[in-house]
Amino acid sequence: MKSVKRTTRRAVVAGAAAAVFTGVAAVPAGAAEGGVAFSRVTVNGGKPIVIGVKEEVEVYATFRMTTKLKHKSGPTVFPYRGKLSNMDTLWNSIITSDCKVVNKATGSCDFEEWLYIDPRHVDFGNEDAGTWGTAARLFLPKDSQDVDDENLPLQVKRATRVTVNASPEPVVKGKTITVTGKVSRANWDTHTYQGYGGRSVSLQFKAAGSSSYKTVKKATSSKTGALKTAVKATGPGTWRWTYYGNSTSGPRSSSGDYVAIR
Repeated sequence: MKSVKRTTRRAVVAGAAAAVFTGVAAVPAGAAEGGVAFSRVTVNGGKPIVIGVKEEVEVYATFRMTTKLKHKSGPTVFPYRGKLSNMDTLWNSIITSDCKVVNKATGSCDFEEWLYIDPRHVDFGNEDAGTWGTAARLFLPKDSQDVDDENLPLQVKRATRVTVNASPEPVVKGKTITVTGKVSRANWDTHTYQGYGGRSVSLQFKAAGSSSYKTVKKATSSKTGALKTAVKATGPGTWRWTYYGNSTSGPRSSSGDYVAIR
């Protein structure tokens, strides 16, 4: 794949990594399978990685590596699928910090990492939504490497958008308010947001003076993602739709639409 060079915003850079995006990264014959241990791996704070259609996503990770082996470049952790010996990987470029020594005698170091995923990459598509594993890798001399599965599932999800409109504004107390909107989901194949049909979406209300929303009722989006329902005006406040997501789609709330009472 084409090499990508980056300039980090931080001074601690162990070297820019090559771009490998949902590509095959085979472990060469004679790859080291020992002498390197990874621990304390965290990726994106344990939260799903939610990706839109145009914006590059930055994923922050931390980990500890312990080894006394000489190595060619800094270690990395990243999403992968398949077998470690013939895996698909999910990243465009990676920046890894320099070693923060934990124990010099054992060769333990803590690292920070910034991993970037660009949904506009030619190999990125809707099939990439779902569960990925987490791999940790260290390149060693003589074209060998140590690659480990960290037993840390990662959820990669398509971003969603939700809109809202409540009318009439203002409204007479006790009269009907019609709340409409739309839920749409990122299509990574076309790089557009498309209506997301058949979704259960919560209509929520925050009364004037309150700091929190409460769910009033639920509605199911049409084939085109459209939302529509009617409620009684009990007092002034703000209305919004909230979609809680699923295994391949991220959660999202619309902005709020305030309705006054007259």
